[in-house]
Amino acid sequence: MKNGSVPLRPLREHVAESLSHYLGQLNGHAPSDLYQIVLDQVEAPLLEAVLNYSDGNQSRAAEILGLNRGTLRKKLKAHGLHQ
Repeated sequence: MKNGSVPLRPLREHVAESLSHYLGQLNGHAPSDLYQIVLDQVEAPLLEAVLNYSDGNQSRAAEILGLNRGTLRKKLKAHGLHQ
């Protein structure tokens, strides 16, 4: 922590907070296929954020994500993010 900066909250806390908020807005309605909904909603912004972080370098982004470059390219295309 530098010069009184706020410590980073773990990503899981942000996710848990967002899911709690989402589920609270359903007014008792049960979502179906919530697991796939979450994956679909998280994957595209994750790929975009890592690509931005790596200045568009797909090889570096793939390494950061723990994917091979071919898999990353396939996922980018599936989400309409291919460059």
